[in-house]
Amino acid sequence: MPLLSSSSYLGPNRIILGFLSHTTAIHGGILRHYRNIPFAKSLGEAYSLICPKKNTKSSSFGDAYHGPLISILKQYHSIPLVKDLDETQSFSLICPGLTTKSVCESERASSKLSTHKILGPGMILLKDYISLKDQVDIVNICQKWGVGPGGFYEPSHQSGAKLRLQMMCFGRNWDPVTKYKERYRSDGSEPPPVPYELISLAETTIQDSQAHLDKLPSMSPDICIVNFYSPVYGRLGLHQDCDESYDSLRRGLPVVSISIGDTAEFLYGHSRDKYKSNSVLLQSGDVLIFGGKSRLIFHGVKQVLPNTAPLPLLQETALRPGRLNLTLRQF
Repeated sequence: MPLLSSSSYLGPNRIILGFLSHTTAIHGGILRHYRNIPFAKSLGEAYSLICPKKNTKSSSFGDAYHGPLISILKQYHSIPLVKDLDETQSFSLICPGLTTKSVCESERASSKLSTHKILGPGMILLKDYISLKDQVDIVNICQKWGVGPGGFYEPSHQSGAKLRLQMMCFGRNWDPVTKYKERYRSDGSEPPPVPYELISLAETTIQDSQAHLDKLPSMSPDICIVNFYSPVYGRLGLHQDCDESYDSLRRGLPVVSISIGDTAEFLYGHSRDKYKSNSVLLQSGDVLIFGGKSRLIFHGVKQVLPNTAPLPLLQETALRPGRLNLTLRQF
């Protein structure tokens, strides 16, 4: 798999693919179909991010924004977005019944210049960092492992209240109650190993970020927590990632956060007070890194903005409405 070659991630002076900006004219009539998605309260079939049992077909650039795409997005009317999945039910990133299409080479060749923004000491945002092709590969990796044992489920707090997201882990099992103490989930499943492609991506993003940040430590991830947020009820309160080992936290080994799909409003600050926090938009293909002095920054997801995922990504993957987020770290 050609995912995440080192030549793809060399910071702000490299041209990479970015498909976050589409004109209102393109979005207009098409995405009106995308706004009326029903949210099912129960699930009678496996829930997937990707369209099962559908063949991928090639299309021209002209087709991408005409009849075939309108037909595809009309099917979003019937996508079930489920709140009440338990750990025995299969969650899928893919929309049942949607047909995927290959984006033509002229569309793939469109590119944006990757830029960066320093948000604090040891905290940097890499904009438009991940190419469309690699975003597609990441969705497919998460879909492959997410529908099997140890895949996506809806975790609970100590009180029994559900988190407003779907989650799975690579490398080590983590949940809000037992943290990293339990090797197995309550359904008896064990997390799969962290895919090499994701390890390579995390290490490369840190290397690129070190050119802009002083004293950002290197990190080789052995944990990847994958969250999927619905565009309606998906959010996550302000918290710290502080369950890793004392040595990892003491050294400030960074967390690498990858965003795919719909845009999220991300909060961060030095306390749990949301009114004192800062806000930044994380779009599909963005990578956020926080380590060093910002390793224990409070952070959360205020909201997911619907209808903001790149259309070529939806075409190639049939990704469900929402945001796919991967956070890699070293225990």
